[in-house]
Amino acid sequence: MSQHLAPRALLFDLDGTLVDSAPDLAGTANDMRTQRGLAPLPYGELRPHAGSGARGMLGAAFGVVPGHASFVPLRDEFHDRYEARMLRLTRLFDSVHALLDTLVQRAVPWGIVTNKSLRFAQPLALSMPALQGAAVLVGGDSTPHTKPHPAPLLEAARQMGQDPARCVYVGDDPRDMQAARAAGMAAWAAAWGYLGPHEPVHAWGADRVLLHPDELLQFLDLA
Repeated sequence: MSQHLAPRALLFDLDGTLVDSAPDLAGTANDMRTQRGLAPLPYGELRPHAGSGARGMLGAAFGVVPGHASFVPLRDEFHDRYEARMLRLTRLFDSVHALLDTLVQRAVPWGIVTNKSLRFAQPLALSMPALQGAAVLVGGDSTPHTKPHPAPLLEAARQMGQDPARCVYVGDDPRDMQAARAAGMAAWAAAWGYLGPHEPVHAWGADRVLLHPDELLQFLDLA
């Protein structure tokens, strides 16, 4: 698609791509550690795991992974605590506001596809005027599958009335690139995001690696 069809619509991951939610995710994990008499972890240790939400934070903060006997109660506590503070420090990444404004001005349809459940994604999107221009918001519980399965991306394209082959998906995790490819979309990596404890971003097989949100406009000839 990226080689011969010009994109007509853009889809974005949320955490680590449009918004920097790591301070509140890490803060939630450290709140839980503090309550248990444990020292807070340095922000730099927690931030790379923010793209995996509660699972990533609990793994980094407590060494607990899905399948562990205490994972579900810790996850539920994390979700409740996060919901109470999720808008405290979370902000758009630098230049994202200008990027989204330009897309709206140029009538380029765009939407959000995230693994974050709508319980959190909807209030977060509604709290930021720039995100309210999204044509669609597909959350982690909007379809039976989450990324890297293509279903959420295909559902977003369906709701927007767009051919997936004319869509670009922008994300900051290898799962985002896998989902885009499986959906037949161009896969653009947001190298300003969390990137996770994975191989380097240039090894993800992305069609493009964007170092800054402004580069997206340049590749679309909208700068």
